[in-house]
Amino acid sequence: MSRGQQLKLTLMLAVPAILAQLSSVLMQYIDSAMVGHLGSNEAASIGLVASCTWLFNGFALAVITGFTVQVAHACGAKDFDRARGLLRQGLFSVSLFSVGLAVVGLLITGPLPMWLGGTEAIHADASAYFRIYSAFLPISMAGWAANAMLQSSGNMKVPSIIYVAMCALDVVFNYIFIYLLDMGVEGAAWGTGVAETIASACGIWYAATRSEELKIKGVKGSLIPPPAIRKAAFSVTGPLWLQNVVMRGAYVASTLIVAPLGPVSIAANAFAITAESFCYMPGFGLEEASTTLVGQSLGARRRDLARRFGWTTIGMGMAMMSLLAVAMFAFAPQMMGIMSNDPDVVSLGARVLRIEAFAEAFYAASIVGFGVCAGAGQTLVPTIINFGTMWIVRIGLALILTPRYGLTGYWIAMCLELSFRGLLYLVYVRSGHWLKKWAPAPATLDNNC
Repeated sequence: MSRGQQLKLTLMLAVPAILAQLSSVLMQYIDSAMVGHLGSNEAASIGLVASCTWLFNGFALAVITGFTVQVAHACGAKDFDRARGLLRQGLFSVSLFSVGLAVVGLLITGPLPMWLGGTEAIHADASAYFRIYSAFLPISMAGWAANAMLQSSGNMKVPSIIYVAMCALDVVFNYIFIYLLDMGVEGAAWGTGVAETIASACGIWYAATRSEELKIKGVKGSLIPPPAIRKAAFSVTGPLWLQNVVMRGAYVASTLIVAPLGPVSIAANAFAITAESFCYMPGFGLEEASTTLVGQSLGARRRDLARRFGWTTIGMGMAMMSLLAVAMFAFAPQMMGIMSNDPDVVSLGARVLRIEAFAEAFYAASIVGFGVCAGAGQTLVPTIINFGTMWIVRIGLALILTPRYGLTGYWIAMCLELSFRGLLYLVYVRSGHWLKKWAPAPATLDNNC
C-alpha cells in the first residue's frame, strides 16, 4: 500500500471511531453539566466514585479486548467462521464476567464513599450513583463487546451511529430523570443506564444478525470458549487486568490524595477530566483504528504493513491532540463554565486544564501506542510502562506536590507523568519488539490489502 492509501484507510476507520468517542465525551459533558448545576456537592458525589467506575469498566474491557483482538486476526485472515464463533463466545464470557462485577459493586456500594475519603455530605448520593451504575453493568458491557467486535471486523460506521444515538438518548433520559422526576444524582445514573441499555441492545442485534463478517445464524457449538481461544484471550486479558489494577488503582489512589482537599477540588478535578476528554478523544478513536489495522495486517502476515500503520496512527494522534490542546488552553474557562456555575470550581478547573495542555501530544503517543501493541497481542510491556509511570512518577510526585500546591500540584504531577509515558511508548514502538512473535509474510502471499 502507498502512503496515501494507508492514510485514507486509517481515516476511514478512525473518523467513525473518533465520532463515537465524541458522542461518549458529549454524554459525559451532559451528565456533568446537568448534575453540576445542581451544586458542588452533587458534582463531587459522582466525581468521588468515578475512579471506581473506571476500575470496574477496565476489568470488563480487558475481557472484551481478549476477544476483539482475535476477531481482528480472524477477519484479517478471512476466517469468518472463526470470527462468528468468537462473537458468540465473547458475548457470553463478557456477560458472565460482568454479572460477577455487578454483584461485587452492589455489595460494596454502601461503604465505598467512606473508603474513598469523601465528606459525609456526599456519601448518600455517591452510594446511590454507584449502586445504579453496578446494576446496569452487565448489559452495558455486553453492548460494548458487540460494538468492539464490529469495529475489529472493520465496521466502524454502525458502532459510531449507535454511540451517537446513545448520546442523544442520554440527553432525553437525563432530563426526564434528573429534572422532571426530580431524582438528582440518582437520575443521572438512571438516565445513562437506560440510554446504554437501548444502545447495547441495538449493537448486539446488529452484530449477531446483520454483520456479514459476524452474524451467528446457523453457527453451532458451545458458548464456552475452547481451551485454545481461552488461552489466546487470557494472553491479552491477563496483562490488561494487571494494567487495570495498575492504572485504575492509581486513579483510586489519586482520589484518596485529592478527596481531603474538599468538595470544590473534587468537583473541579472531575469536571477538568471531563473537559480534557474533548482533547484526547481523537487519541482513543485512533487507538481503536490502530488495533484493527495492526491486528488485521498481522492476521494476513503483513508485518511491514503493521509497522507502517502503527507509525501512521501514532503520528496522526499526536498531531490532532496537539491542535486540540491549543484550543483547550485558550478556552479552558469557557469549557469549565458549561459544567458548573460555581466560580471557584470554574477558576480552579481552568487553571489545571491549562497545565495539562502541555502533555497532550505525548499522551496521544501513549494512547495510540497501546492500541498498536494490543493489535499485535502484546500487552505485557505496555502494562509495565504504565505501572512504572503511574505509581512511581505520578503518585510519587502527587504525594509531594498536592499537599503543598493543592489540586494544581496534582495536575502538575499528572502532566509530567503523561509526557514521560509517551516518550517511553515511542521508544518501545520504534524498537519493533512488539512484532517479534509475528513472522514475515510468505513469498507467495498476495501483498494487496
